[in-house]
Amino acid sequence: MTAQTDLTALLDNLKPVLRPEIYVFCSVAGAKYGELAHTDPVACFAEDEGLSLVITQAHADHEGLTYQGTFGCITLQVHSSLQAVGLTAAVAGQLAAHHISANVIAGTHHDHVFVPAPDVRQALELLESMSAEER
Repeated sequence: MTAQTDLTALLDNLKPVLRPEIYVFCSVAGAKYGELAHTDPVACFAEDEGLSLVITQAHADHEGLTYQGTFGCITLQVHSSLQAVGLTAAVAGQLAAHHISANVIAGTHHDHVFVPAPDVRQALELLESMSAEER
């Protein structure tokens, strides 16, 4: 399947799906890639302050890692190109209009939107309403 770049087509076919886990963002000072692989991170990023991990709350609690806030993850099933323009802005804008923060992580095939756990159902409904089949 070819990655989509057309914003209208992307929005028409978002097909958001809520992942069942609760996620947290952690920073581990001095950690290197691979050292915390056993926590099964869905994302990690090396920052000057430490290795940032996106892991399940259960893994963070088991490791005794600190975090602030819990998040649900909504995966946009549309195959978005990394060259697409405007998808993140449209999604974040829709959520921002309803005072919901959006932390978007782009994978090779899909975008993943992390929203505060208390807002996840409303966020899913808002993203579903953006698809052509719901308009």
